[in-house]
Amino acid sequence: MTQNSINIAIVQMTAVDSLAANLAQFELIFNSIKNQQSYQTEILAPSVISTSPDLICFPENCLFLRIKSSDPIEGFDLSHSSFLWISEWAKKLGSCIHLGAVPLIIEGKLYNSSMWFGKDGSIQAGYQKIHLFDIALEGQAPIRESDVFARGQVPVIREFNGWRIGESICYDVRFSELYSYYAYNNVDLILIPSSFLVETGQAHWEVLLRARAIESQCFVVASAQVGVHRSLKHIGSERRTFGNSMIVDPWGAISLNLGNEEGVQIYTLHKEAIQKVKNQIPMPDHRRLNVDIKK
Repeated sequence: MTQNSINIAIVQMTAVDSLAANLAQFELIFNSIKNQQSYQTEILAPSVISTSPDLICFPENCLFLRIKSSDPIEGFDLSHSSFLWISEWAKKLGSCIHLGAVPLIIEGKLYNSSMWFGKDGSIQAGYQKIHLFDIALEGQAPIRESDVFARGQVPVIREFNGWRIGESICYDVRFSELYSYYAYNNVDLILIPSSFLVETGQAHWEVLLRARAIESQCFVVASAQVGVHRSLKHIGSERRTFGNSMIVDPWGAISLNLGNEEGVQIYTLHKEAIQKVKNQIPMPDHRRLNVDIKK
C-alpha cells in the first residue's frame, strides 16, 4: 500500500563490544516506543511519543562495536537468536526495523550488512557496504575495515509502503557516484546509518548529509553511534563517535538532529516535500549522464 507519508523512528545509541549489553539498549528503545515515552528527554522534544513508527532505524555497529582493533569480530548468520528476538519485537510494535549494519555471514564471507525485519517478523539481509573504511588520520593508528570485511558489490533500492529507499552505510557517504545512482533511479529516501569518528564528524558529517539530500532531491535519514564507547572486555579501552543523527529534507534543511546524547525520536516524512523541490528545480529533466556502477 502506497503512503504519502511515513513515520521514521531514528535511533542514536552508544554500542559496545558486548551483544548482551547492546540488546539491553535495544529493549529500552523498543519499550519506550511501545509505551509511547521518549527514551531520552534532555534535548529531544516532545517527551511523549504520540505516533507509531512505520520504520525504526538503528545505526551502524548496533549489535557489536569493536573497541580494541585486535579483537576478532564474530559474524552473525540469518538464524542467529538475536535476529529472532528482534523479529518478535517488530511484530509486537507493528513496525519494520532496519539495523544499519551488522557483521553478517553470506556464502562464507563476512560483510558489513544492513538487516530488515518486517512487521510480520520476516528477516532479510539488506545492503552490503561497498566502500570499506581504510583510513589513516594524522596522529592515530590506521583503521582497515577491509582486513575484516568483504566488499559489497551493488547498490540496493527497497520498496517500502510505496517509498523507494536507497541504502548506504557510513563511509559510503563520501562517494557521490553511489548517490547519483540513487538520484537517477528516483529514490524518495536514503538511509546512511553510521559510526562517524569525532574528528571527521566535526568537519564533514553535516555538509555531506545535506549535500546528499540536495543532489538527490530526497530525504536523508542518518542514525549514528554517539559518545564514549567503553570496552566491557578490556578495561580502559574506549572509542568515541560523533553522534548528531539527522533527518535532512529534500531542500537540504535539517529537520531533526539528536545532538550528542543517546535517544530515539519519531519524525514524519511527507512525499509532497519531494515534489515541491522537484517542481522548483527539475533536476530529473536535466540529467545528462547515466551512472554506471562498476563491479
